[in-house]
Amino acid sequence: MVTAAQSRPRAMAVRHLGPNWYASVMGTAIVATAGAALPVPVPRAVCAAVWALSLALLLALLAARALHWTHHRDQARAHLMDPATAPFYGCLSMALLAVGGGALTVGRDWIGIEAAVALDVVLFTVGTVIGLAAAVAVPYLMAVRHRVEPSQATPVWLLPLVAPMVSAALGPLLVPYLPAGQAQETLLLACFAMFGLSLLATLLMLPLVFARLVTAGPLPLALTPTLFLVLGPLGQSTTAVGKFAEYAPGVVPAPYSQGFDVFAVLYGVPVMGFALLWLGFATAHVVRARRQGMRFAMTWWAFTFPVGTCVTGAEALARHTGLVVYEWLAIGLYAVLVAAWLVAAAHTARGVVSGALLAGPRPALPAPRPVTVRTTSGADR
Repeated sequence: MVTAAQSRPRAMAVRHLGPNWYASVMGTAIVATAGAALPVPVPRAVCAAVWALSLALLLALLAARALHWTHHRDQARAHLMDPATAPFYGCLSMALLAVGGGALTVGRDWIGIEAAVALDVVLFTVGTVIGLAAAVAVPYLMAVRHRVEPSQATPVWLLPLVAPMVSAALGPLLVPYLPAGQAQETLLLACFAMFGLSLLATLLMLPLVFARLVTAGPLPLALTPTLFLVLGPLGQSTTAVGKFAEYAPGVVPAPYSQGFDVFAVLYGVPVMGFALLWLGFATAHVVRARRQGMRFAMTWWAFTFPVGTCVTGAEALARHTGLVVYEWLAIGLYAVLVAAWLVAAAHTARGVVSGALLAGPRPALPAPRPVTVRTTSGADR
């Protein structure tokens, strides 16, 4: 039995553990799922092992965050009232969804198809509910409780709005396991509806982010990696329309199923083009920030999941267009994803072991006490 005295150090260790930590789960899961669909062979055992790691990370973080809410409710409420932290609650939804989708993609190799379906049903349902709640609650708090200025706009504001898009992209995986007819069509069209609400909400928020960059200058060094978050809705929406086209035949009437196939190309090609433009724009900012001394922070996980969605988007375009260029694009982006994941994972592990990443913010230095200085003329200052 664990006594109160023994549990107190554990509780203090998670006092400053915020919802942004779920980004590490998302980034790990996407390495597994994106690797499984590459046009070049990636050992499925490796992908399954990475997915198992993401599942273990999710369980550990859920336990740690439960401890956080139990013992540090003041800090948890402070996170919700902080416009810089509250949007990260969207990461909880996306972490659940990413691990659930990975269960059906590669995790079934280890746990079996029945267990994979059951796990995905639970994680998809809970993740979708949390994502929809965050998509409403966080913007509401920003409008009613938070006090934000246009100069404070960052890509982090997109996080709760992207969560329903992740549901839209991963929900179709469950369609074949539902009874034919109403159930399958309802799920597919519900995913299409979440695609729409997330896309339109992103189109409302993204101009604020870009306007802030143009009018107020570059982001602070530690936040510069969050520019990669813009790739999330772009790559994930391209992935989603590809999934709609793959699962629509036999689920929705013929004219609409064919329309999904056309939409996958007509939407995906220009959006992927813009994603590549933003990738170059964000990379230039990161190079600048690195030269100015940007150090590792948990924001570096923004280099993983958003890039991974572009990998899956390029994979979808390769299947629907038959163009080799999209296959090579997927391979190149996956190499970037793996490199980014290795760097972020290594720094995070080192920071957890040393305790640096779990420590609270450094207290401000006290202001110097006023002193009197005698001048040569004998007058006091």
